[in-house]
Amino acid sequence: MSTKNILLTIVTVIVLAAVIYTLTNADDPEVYVENIEKEREKQFKFLRFNPESPLDTEQKNNLGALSFYPIDPAFKVRARLVPAEDRKVITIPMTDGSEEKYIKHSYAEFDLKGVPQKLLLLQSINEIDKRNFFLAFADSTSGLDTYGGGRYLNLRQDGKNSVSIDFNLAYNPYCAYNPDFACPLPPRENLMELGILAGEKDYKKE
Repeated sequence: MSTKNILLTIVTVIVLAAVIYTLTNADDPEVYVENIEKEREKQFKFLRFNPESPLDTEQKNNLGALSFYPIDPAFKVRARLVPAEDRKVITIPMTDGSEEKYIKHSYAEFDLKGVPQKLLLLQSINEIDKRNFFLAFADSTSGLDTYGGGRYLNLRQDGKNSVSIDFNLAYNPYCAYNPDFACPLPPRENLMELGILAGEKDYKKE
């Protein structure tokens, strides 16, 4: 299976998991934490046991756990969807110097920690369900506690003009585990000054 097909497969799995997560009653703090922990366990099992994992055999054998920030409900927000005025296909640079095309779809506007944020939501040119979006972002933790190339979220529009964003579900791209993979870099619109102390931390090979 090609690298591109592998990436499409894992994106599909993550989107489906996000849908189930969104439909589950997360108003109860205990239920919310339990749901996040389940998603993290699924991620670990995929990396540790799935044949399409970016980890090589040695890495899989040595993987005891993934590193995450503590679960913090304050990093789950409801964002307003603002369609991009110049919606078009744009080129996003990859970690290996190549490029990949995405649709510049919408902006997600929200407040986080009292600070207004505006992030660009991309959409795969091959995406069938137009309610699915891809968010690649970097923040002040990038290159320190988290992977320097940024982190990802797969989002699904769950309101007429809104989308839920939970940074506790932020995950590392494949290239954080294996440099043989090429991963999209966050667009300049998504370089956040705020520190996102939520989601997955950087992977350290043992």
